[in-house]
Amino acid sequence: MPSGDNNHHLVHSHAHEENLPGTVYLKPAEGDDTGYGQALFPVPADDPNDPLQWSNFKKTMILIICSFYSFLANAAIIGPSPYIGIWSEEFGVPRTKASELISYPNLAFGFGSLILVPLYLKIGRRPVMLLSLVLFVAGLIGASQCTTFGGLMATRVIHAFGSCVCEALPVQLVNDIFFLHERGKRIGYYTVCLCLGTVASLPAGYMLQGGHGWRLFFYVEFAFGMALLVLAFFFVEETSYDRKAVADPSTPSSDMEKASADELEQAPQTNPMTPARKTFIQTLSLRGRFDPDVPFFTMMIRSFTYFLVPQSLWVIATFGINIGLLALAYSYTFPILIVAPPYNWPVTNSGLFAIAAVIGYGLAVPFTSSSDRLAAYLTKRNNGLREAEMRLGVMLPAMLIGPAGIVLYGFTAERGLHWVCFFIGGGMSYWAAYFYFSFTLAYAVDSYHANTSEMLIAMNIGKQAISFGFGLELLTWVMQSGYAVVMSGIFGGVLLANNLLLVVFMIWGKEIRKLMSQTWLAKLHFRSVREVVTH
Repeated sequence: MPSGDNNHHLVHSHAHEENLPGTVYLKPAEGDDTGYGQALFPVPADDPNDPLQWSNFKKTMILIICSFYSFLANAAIIGPSPYIGIWSEEFGVPRTKASELISYPNLAFGFGSLILVPLYLKIGRRPVMLLSLVLFVAGLIGASQCTTFGGLMATRVIHAFGSCVCEALPVQLVNDIFFLHERGKRIGYYTVCLCLGTVASLPAGYMLQGGHGWRLFFYVEFAFGMALLVLAFFFVEETSYDRKAVADPSTPSSDMEKASADELEQAPQTNPMTPARKTFIQTLSLRGRFDPDVPFFTMMIRSFTYFLVPQSLWVIATFGINIGLLALAYSYTFPILIVAPPYNWPVTNSGLFAIAAVIGYGLAVPFTSSSDRLAAYLTKRNNGLREAEMRLGVMLPAMLIGPAGIVLYGFTAERGLHWVCFFIGGGMSYWAAYFYFSFTLAYAVDSYHANTSEMLIAMNIGKQAISFGFGLELLTWVMQSGYAVVMSGIFGGVLLANNLLLVVFMIWGKEIRKLMSQTWLAKLHFRSVREVVTH
């Protein structure tokens, strides 16, 4: 039977992108389908197999599976942080050396994108995601059986490398299957799952209290990974789609898309020869959409040019600094601080800092759709013309709350303040980080999407490298200089400087886009476009 309803309403739109990337005309014409009162963009093909035309259930299931994969993969990397002391004793290595079992898998998690992202563009999203999950579960079960430091490091790197695609793929799939007005909210849901990976340290600690060893953590991760592999096989259909190849010849050309709204309203949008929806069995094929034109190795090299794109660089710095601070700095230091005087908590409770993440992210979740709604409101006031910067205003409170949280945490550690201050400071940081994780990424995709996949490679490599740098020598730094200097002073200052760039992009973001659009770099990236979003 078909995997979707052939009678499902096919949406139509006259929205079009202006000459400047990140500026989109969204005023609806008569007969257009709308979201938040805006015409839908990208403009979908009259084909039920176009991922933009899929049912909400289909899209939601794909988003849930990919988001949970992100949670599970991040949990596998950060979750074992309460075991650093145990690994130090079991393998006879210093704590700083044992902490590398967190740092180096985190680095592999980022650099794996350099291979797997070009691969999913070459052979399709579905086969690469399934291969990624196979590597992930293989590394997890291997880690559970290791008896040496080197063996555990190797298997940890394998499962981290295998799962690296879960950082780029959810954003890619959101770009593939959701319209512009839906992306901020959906990326926000993915961000929640990504961020909550740090909560895994809580059950990891309580596994010790229950008399179980650290291996149980990897058994549990393996079980969830296998369940996710089964769900992905049945529900994650190939989302790579060449909209240009199936476009109706009567559909406006790229030149006509730049014409006035009145001209576009006259353009025919329906195709009398609408294809049939694929059957459920057809959607289970392990073959993706092979693209012979994708230059695999060239993509690897060209992705590094996105470090020169201001919006992309801001996302890289935002994720790298926040992951380095929240996922690594907190995970490394809290288990050590809380078991020492004046707190003297048992080691089994050293994972309780995850509660701060639950509270911080939980209080931020109600604001998930805020950037989409603010952008929609400002678009209407701007006569239907959408600017990428319109979503950024909701981040202003988080700009200062995040650095204030890390300052409070550092002074609490330095001066032995009440333990509740750890949780307040951490909760503030996590709450603010959610806004920066979600909306800087959505902004970058909106404002410079010439080749989203290559930009995601640069983002993942950059942010993991930055977070690796923050975490690798963290314990050595704080032992030498103290928590107030390192955490509150250096880390807090770096985070504040990054957050203040929000004001720069809010005021001068469009001018930066104009300047970038005229450079050789923009021309290089535009020629490399693999996804056609305007046809």
